Amino acid sequence: MSTGHDTGRGPRMTIRRLRAMADEGERFACLACYDFTTARWLDRAGVHLLLVGDSAANVVLGYDTTHPMPFELTVWLTAAVRRGAERAHVMADMPFMSYQADDAEALRNAGRLLSEGRADSVKLEVDASHAPLVQKMTRAGIPVCAHIGTRPQQWALSGGPTVSGRRRVEADRIVEDAVALEQAGAVMLLIEAVPPEVSERVIAATGVPLIGIGAGDACHGQILVVNDLVGLSDWIPRFVEPVADLGPRLEEAGREWVRRVAEGRIGGRAYTSLESTPLESGSGRGHQPSENPEKEESVRVVMSEHQEADRNP
Repeated sequence: MSTGHDTGRGPRMTIRRLRAMADEGERFACLACYDFTTARWLDRAGVHLLLVGDSAANVVLGYDTTHPMPFELTVWLTAAVRRGAERAHVMADMPFMSYQADDAEALRNAGRLLSEGRADSVKLEVDASHAPLVQKMTRAGIPVCAHIGTRPQQWALSGGPTVSGRRRVEADRIVEDAVALEQAGAVMLLIEAVPPEVSERVIAATGVPLIGIGAGDACHGQILVVNDLVGLSDWIPRFVEPVADLGPRLEEAGREWVRRVAEGRIGGRAYTSLESTPLESGSGRGHQPSENPEKEESVRVVMSEHQEADRNP
């Protein structure tokens, strides 16, 4: 029985289902995204897990590190992604200094991501020293994904992006971190920028799903930033193979709109109607039925009256 590759409507992707996929050798796809619309399309595509990453500081807010990511904005973005994702598991990143200073504050913040952001789990960049915090979160009923290996929130110490686990002592420490955090209650692990053999060692030493980013093919799940995957980023990591080139296409769309406006060809009366044009896509979805058809109909009537007045001054 398949646990998750079909892309039709189905039950929400729970931790139990993700673990079943990992146990059965079925890989699951993950992407970091930050808004309702993108989440809706990725959910329809059958992406199993959506991460509201602190990488929003880079790709949404334009910073060169993840440190400035506001916690309050993380809550709002998580709620937006949740509204767009009917089926995918939604994981929320805990931004820099939202959990490091005090365990009580960390518990409150993680709880808000679940209660207000409606996340299914939270992700923390941690090592074995954070096992007591992970244990407290687990006791409070908060599912934790422990982010190990290269940790971007630590880049200020290392001077920038780096690969972890190249030396034997580093690889041993990463495996020890994984074991300690699983024992503390972590329901998943995410490992970043390590040699593939380190990921293989972590899989052999633990029993929870391992999500990888730049960490080899052995991981149960693979995650990328959606902007990198579709070619919207100016700089793309070497481990990413984009499947589209939307940046130049978006630029050309903008140029075409500038030309149309300059030439006065914006579409005529079609742009005064609330009717939506069905999208040409494999999803078969265009205009979606309104949740309040009576209100929508009344708005159409008002618009029609305005259009009639324009025709008969």
